Amino acid sequence: MELLDIVVNSIRNISIASVMDILVVSYIFYKIYTLIKETRAEQLLKGIILIVLLIPISSFFHLTMLNWILTKTITIGLLSFIIIFQPEIRRALERLGRTAFNDKHILESDQEMEKIITEIANSIENLSNSRTGALIIIEQVTGLEDIVKTGTKIDAIVSAALLENIFVVNTPLHDGATIIRNDRIVSSGCFLPLTNNQNINKKLGTRHRAALGISENSDALIIVVSEETGTVSLAVNGNLTRGYNKERLKDILIRIMKKRQSTKLTFREQVNKWIKRSKITK
Repeated sequence: MELLDIVVNSIRNISIASVMDILVVSYIFYKIYTLIKETRAEQLLKGIILIVLLIPISSFFHLTMLNWILTKTITIGLLSFIIIFQPEIRRALERLGRTAFNDKHILESDQEMEKIITEIANSIENLSNSRTGALIIIEQVTGLEDIVKTGTKIDAIVSAALLENIFVVNTPLHDGATIIRNDRIVSSGCFLPLTNNQNINKKLGTRHRAALGISENSDALIIVVSEETGTVSLAVNGNLTRGYNKERLKDILIRIMKKRQSTKLTFREQVNKWIKRSKITK
């Protein structure tokens, strides 16, 4: 009964602030884990946890030399972690920086969005049928200007005919990525970072690895057409799904983009909302 009383009293003494504190810390650790999952950092983290557990054990059994080595390893390891895993840390900070306070609209209206996606889907269907390799990036909240600069500036309205022409075999822009921002094709022949994920299918080529690489570093939507099989794939947030046809691709793109637009207020809208609330409270 004493143990039960202690548990009951402990529960009664828990405040709302304590519960919120635990939930926030738990969420932070969960997000950190999802950011490093299936990356090189995940394996290093496991090693660090093992070392941290061994330090008190070596101290308890008076293993002085082992304790000294483990302590120094942790000290030096933290600095090494920052240097070696700079790309992973950068990706984590970029994801944390994708907040609702962003004054960049994806498209002006749902009708315009559907029109642009229809053009993209039509081009993908034709490229797939002719087994013409293609790599198309639809920019979202995360800016891709550094990637845009690696290619050839296009700055043209999105159209199926233009996208198909860009990926004609043996043309200068065929092998690179084409970036779409809002309703315009901004650049083609762009170079992308390849993924470091070692668990992906070994049969996937450079286009698919590049698509995964940029999806790990941004919230862009990346469409890939295989040159060997004509299979259409979609990379989003470090995940690659395959086997899309025209209608399925169009449907998933519209649903993803509408969901992001509906949950995202611009900075100006946030300010106006705050002003309205202030007036009401006064």
